[in-house]
Amino acid sequence: MDIDIGIADEGKVQSANAIKKLLADTYALYLKTHGYHWNVEGPHFQQLHELFMQQYVEMWNAVDELAERIRALGEYAPSSYSQMASISSVEEEPGPSDWQTMVSKLAKDHEQVAKTARGVLRVAEDVGDAATADVVTPRVTLHEKTAWMLRATAA
Repeated sequence: MDIDIGIADEGKVQSANAIKKLLADTYALYLKTHGYHWNVEGPHFQQLHELFMQQYVEMWNAVDELAERIRALGEYAPSSYSQMASISSVEEEPGPSDWQTMVSKLAKDHEQVAKTARGVLRVAEDVGDAATADVVTPRVTLHEKTAWMLRATAA
């Protein structure tokens, strides 16, 4: 069945492909944050354990909304770790780190996801996809704020 939502077919594909990258970045950051939640140690254990949990729960909910937007545009969302990893710009965590390194890496990764989200917004604007912009704009705000809070925690 054709999708007739007022966006050209090429524009739907461009928008969906941009969201796929944001979905992959968000998913990779979700996995890293969840791993840090499990493995954090040190004098700030309780604070960081809870903070990381808040962050990964938020991202868990976000990946669903992003994937559903991709489907609404008529494309398939990446659904395997290998697909996600192949398009994500968030580096996989090679192993345990100290709490300061965890906080620093997460701050940088949230900045990267904010940059990816801004790229989605540019595509959405170019193709006239206001619904995608509505989904993605709050992601920019959230990732920028989270990066700031993590930088403040590491200071």
